[in-house]
Amino acid sequence: MQYLPLVALGVLAFLFASISFVASRLLAPKRPNDKKNSAYECGIEPAKETPERFPVRFFLIAMIFIVFDIELIFFYPWAVAHGSLGVFGLVAILIFAFAVFESFIYLIGNGALEWGPVHQVHKLRAAVSAERTTRSTIRRVGGEGRLTDEAA
Repeated sequence: MQYLPLVALGVLAFLFASISFVASRLLAPKRPNDKKNSAYECGIEPAKETPERFPVRFFLIAMIFIVFDIELIFFYPWAVAHGSLGVFGLVAILIFAFAVFESFIYLIGNGALEWGPVHQVHKLRAAVSAERTTRSTIRRVGGEGRLTDEAA
């Protein structure tokens, strides 16, 4: 009897979802054409596939958010029952928090937060050395037979 509200909520959720799907099938207009079936991205027709996949750093950042969400989920029951758990509960939550913090340090060490324009400028500055000049880095195409600076 104590689970009756949960069962009623589950039944209502299932009925709402089912009725929504049926109503969508019955009431939606069925006049497809090329304009309606085409992909729409800000009014621009897609010319080609995306040139690259998402970088791994994107997924590392997502992992950071998931790890901290899980940590918060486990902190709530501990905060409610910390008085009755005593020292054992405190040690357990400290071990758990250390494991989560360790994963955060691992992700930062792998460069999960190093992205964006500022990071790319730093990478460019690190890649450019003082020895590089236009003569050593630019490949001359079609320069055969032309006068060079030394010959002129």
